[in-house]
Amino acid sequence: MAVAKQDYPVLNAELTVAIVGRPNVGKSTLFNRLTGQRRAITSGIEGTTRDRIYGMVTWNGHTFSLIDTGGYIPRSEDQINTTVRRQVDVAMEQADWIIFVVDASTGITTIEQELANKLREQTDRVLVVVNKVDSDNQEMAAHEFWNLGLGEPVPISAESGRKTGDMLDELVRRFPEDTAPGIEDPDRIPLAIVGMPNVGKSSFANAILNQEVSIVTDIPGTTRDTVHSDFAYYGQKYRLIDTAGLRKRSKIAEEVEYYSLIRTYQAINNSSVAIVIVDGNKGFSRRDAEILRYVLDKKKGLVIAINKWDLIEKETNTAKIFQDDIIYRFPELQFYPFAFISVLKRQRLYKPIQQAAEVFEERGKSIKTSALNDYLQPIIDSTPPPRVKGKFIRIKYITQVKSAPPVFAFFVNDPSLIPENYRKFLEHKIREKWGFQGVPLTLSFREK
Repeated sequence: MAVAKQDYPVLNAELTVAIVGRPNVGKSTLFNRLTGQRRAITSGIEGTTRDRIYGMVTWNGHTFSLIDTGGYIPRSEDQINTTVRRQVDVAMEQADWIIFVVDASTGITTIEQELANKLREQTDRVLVVVNKVDSDNQEMAAHEFWNLGLGEPVPISAESGRKTGDMLDELVRRFPEDTAPGIEDPDRIPLAIVGMPNVGKSSFANAILNQEVSIVTDIPGTTRDTVHSDFAYYGQKYRLIDTAGLRKRSKIAEEVEYYSLIRTYQAINNSSVAIVIVDGNKGFSRRDAEILRYVLDKKKGLVIAINKWDLIEKETNTAKIFQDDIIYRFPELQFYPFAFISVLKRQRLYKPIQQAAEVFEERGKSIKTSALNDYLQPIIDSTPPPRVKGKFIRIKYITQVKSAPPVFAFFVNDPSLIPENYRKFLEHKIREKWGFQGVPLTLSFREK
């Protein structure tokens, strides 16, 4: 099963901020301004943004996920407007902070009054932003929005960027102290537990911790938020991040699961190692492969735990056959550790934890430049890259430029001519010598 690399949200923060408001007040323009991208479609036509769009914003040392929502239209019987309204309601309930965008040129409308009524009980996490204030002379228009009862409004122009920095200053000023970067415990491994719904993630976390730190039921998606728990095992300290189950987006029936999906991506991006749990009774699915691909694309350490192994009828080499079948469908996984466990029976329960510690060490490993060149240059000389259009490719020098995750730089006469199969050949040679079990490697070819 070949699983193509995909574009995923880059979400490294645990705080989520939602932009809400009626149609055509400039929500998507503000989203594009703050995230520096053009993912949200902007138009003068009401209702252009129907689905939530997400990105990441970093400001003054704080990083947060930003959600753009569709325009809120109350009491409309139109199916699309009903869906958008339900999504906005969920955004207001689930996001940590809310940017309520209004339009200075129109003043307060009945829609804004209705939204304000919904938000008034949570004023402390709402920032009213008055858009389309393009000059100092127009700022008086912003004062009207005090009447919404949601605190002091902040005037901006999303189109020009005027005073958006002041708006961000005011927003992050309200964030809890611990969302700013701090000094992480270098000895504690940030460990994410991820996988499809109902594969046993929360049960695994509870069994490891010997306490009920996560809600456990037979209902997929019960864990809607991430749960952080610190523990130690044989002297190694961990921060365990239990997450909501990842489900294919087209099958996300409840809008609240959208936020679970985002927080799961956040958990992976905030981790050093991810334990991906697969339901051995159901077998390895394309969705499992997509989750694994996400972890690898983010260059996180990876352990694959096959749960519910007690339900499998076993013969000689059953586990090896199961693992080989997965590797046949997803060849990259030959370099990653597998554990066959039963959370229910507490069989081999701590093996994935032990493997995660080993992967963490591998991920932080550095190889001396002299050792790399002494080992790889003779291999390259005996098996050089194939000529491309008659041109020879010469790899002159190799060095590791980064660890955790490891990045190797190969200095060549023409990087564009290195074929993919030769990249894989060099990666295999590095792994044969130095292991890096459970760790994605990056080979960067640079001109010299």
